[in-house]
Amino acid sequence: MNNVQAFDYATAFSRNLGWVTTEEQERLRSMRVAIAGLGGAGGFHLLALARLGIGAFTVAESDHVELANFNRQVAAATSTLGRQKLDVLVAMARDINPNLDIREFPGGVTAANADEFLRDADAYVDGLDFFAFEARGAVFDACARLRIPATTVAPLGMGAALLNFLPGGMTFEEYFGFRGRSDSENALRFLIGLSPAMLQRNYVVDLSRVNLAEQRGPSTVMACHLCAGIAATEVLKILLGRGTVHAAPVGLHFDSYRGKLRRTWRPWGNRNPLQRIAMAIARRQLARMQ
Repeated sequence: MNNVQAFDYATAFSRNLGWVTTEEQERLRSMRVAIAGLGGAGGFHLLALARLGIGAFTVAESDHVELANFNRQVAAATSTLGRQKLDVLVAMARDINPNLDIREFPGGVTAANADEFLRDADAYVDGLDFFAFEARGAVFDACARLRIPATTVAPLGMGAALLNFLPGGMTFEEYFGFRGRSDSENALRFLIGLSPAMLQRNYVVDLSRVNLAEQRGPSTVMACHLCAGIAATEVLKILLGRGTVHAAPVGLHFDSYRGKLRRTWRPWGNRNPLQRIAMAIARRQLARMQ
């Protein structure tokens, strides 16, 4: 008997029991989670949710493994250099659960295919590159229209910042205000909107490595791991209807370097007066840096 034939779902995920019931585990097995982007955070999202016992995924990723990914991306290794990230991550997920139902979008997700990408999804988890503003806006717009709960957890410094967008609540666009703005402005709006507390700000040691206009910035594997743990927990609560799920304009930011946790509340999102002030200060700082 080969390893695939020997696989048994109940045994493989039995150590989840106690934190979830047997019935809840079976519900997770029947659920589909859509994940766009399998890079830094997204790859960890897929594997964490596969180990939680989610039975079906829809995944989108068009990039390939590069040497610059090695510091943080679970798919990146000398044995996978140059390979498609989608192929690597799907194989890793199926190595955890060979019975997974996985739909693949190797061209990535766009406004044109967002509805098809989200077909039958019970929840969406954002794994897109920080600077993928057009694709991100399209997917979150589709989630709001299709009433699919959506979670984004951003790796920031050595921490992670969470926002949930739930059906009938504040939408991604209402919170961030991306539409009609430049990429550089949206980079700033995404950063300040995700992390009103800006816990990561005080330990940046080389600001020359941060350039939103050129779409580059430093990253850590610790932040990506934290993102996956937080996102998987939110998905569990959403899918099982358990616990408290805070939705935008409420957010959560945990920073492991500083050992601090902040719950944030920004009514009207980036239109909030405090957010407007924070963005104005950030614009001046970025202008000086550049």
